[in-house]
Amino acid sequence: MHHWIELLSEQIRQTTFLEWLAVVLGVTEVLLARKNNILLYPAGIISSGITIMLFFKAGLFADAGLNLYYVIISFYGWIIWSRRKAGEKPVKIAYASGKEWLTTLLIAFGGGIGIWLILKHFTPSTVPLWDAWVTSSAWAGTYLLARRRIENWVVLNVSNLFAIPLLFIKQLPLFALLTIFLFIAAVFGFFDWKKIYERK
Repeated sequence: MHHWIELLSEQIRQTTFLEWLAVVLGVTEVLLARKNNILLYPAGIISSGITIMLFFKAGLFADAGLNLYYVIISFYGWIIWSRRKAGEKPVKIAYASGKEWLTTLLIAFGGGIGIWLILKHFTPSTVPLWDAWVTSSAWAGTYLLARRRIENWVVLNVSNLFAIPLLFIKQLPLFALLTIFLFIAAVFGFFDWKKIYERK
């Protein structure tokens, strides 16, 4: 335990302003999502944009790619959440349909297999399957978030459960602690969105 505390202290001392900004905006994004506030999208886009630069510079190309996906799906979600056609109301919080669950499973498992193959054959990754699953399940949860579906919180926490030990193993305790925070926020987010849905 002492080793992890020392590692965390050292990482905090070496953290740049851009890293702190990305983390703070990432936390802001989740808190805004929990409150069902559309401003989560600009916060998330800026956070992910900064993270792409930082991860690319660090040689974490798969993680940079994941954050590029976050930017794209965030623009998609922003449009879905705010669209109004001929008096149409913005998309409301609801449970996922069968079709949306099928898409979610295809993203999680199909994407996971694709990422695993890429990591296994084209990168020096020591944890290709684990890394692929964290990424693809996060993709799937973000898709449900963009669709404003309550289950997004559950799927995102599946990703978080696998990400937390992976980040500790890769000696990234600051990001592991951030992911623990995101896990807790997602639990509250699920119940908050459920209450909003039931008030309709």
